[in-house]
Amino acid sequence: MQKGRLAGSVAIVTGASAGIGESTAITFAREGARVAIVSRTLAESQRVAGIIAAAGGEALVVQADVTRTADVEAMVAAVMQQWGRIDILVNGVGGWQKLSAITDIPDAEWDDTITLNLKSAFLCIRAVSKIMIAQKRGRIINMASQSGVGPNTGANSNIPYACSKAAIIVLTKHLAKQLGPDGITVNTVSPGTTLTPRVAKVWDLATQQKKAAGNPLRCLVEPQDSADAILFLASEDARHITGVNLNVNAGSAMV
Repeated sequence: MQKGRLAGSVAIVTGASAGIGESTAITFAREGARVAIVSRTLAESQRVAGIIAAAGGEALVVQADVTRTADVEAMVAAVMQQWGRIDILVNGVGGWQKLSAITDIPDAEWDDTITLNLKSAFLCIRAVSKIMIAQKRGRIINMASQSGVGPNTGANSNIPYACSKAAIIVLTKHLAKQLGPDGITVNTVSPGTTLTPRVAKVWDLATQQKKAAGNPLRCLVEPQDSADAILFLASEDARHITGVNLNVNAGSAMV
């Protein structure tokens, strides 16, 4: 694909084998980017690459655990060998385990969640920013969460996840200051609870309707909503936007 808002760009999307990451990778390819699909799940990454190829796009599948420095360095090397540059990084990897009171959170759950959500972004940014600094151009988009901008209403909440995502928002602001002089923008997208295929399997229609009724727009957020926001921040339309956290939550949190 030669035309589009990202024509000629090379993008890395981590966590691209499902959900928001998958929608982002497909959207980027549709807009002309060559996309590295990064995930631990090879079969699902190949499925996404097949969708891109069938539409005339170009994708590279990279199997990697981005919580490991060696995997991240190998990922960057593979993309550079394939295309010779990296213009966009989307840190889409993330997840959480369960809602718990602070007294019930074990060390391992805290450590694993912080590593998955925060350390992975740090490792990818550290590796990719070296290339973007040399290019004097780049776009970094970090995925945070509505949980990172305010507490849940219930007595229990996903505290390790919320803290990791709040840290992503702060990391974004520091990096926007540090990397701005080198032509690199750094921004965050914070989705609300999103109707991914995995969530859709868990929520029946009544639950979906109840969730939709809980926000001002009376609708559910879908993966494409966040993918469109990420596309905007990756495009030239957002060339003077950096250090922001863009909420995509149908108004359920306004901060």
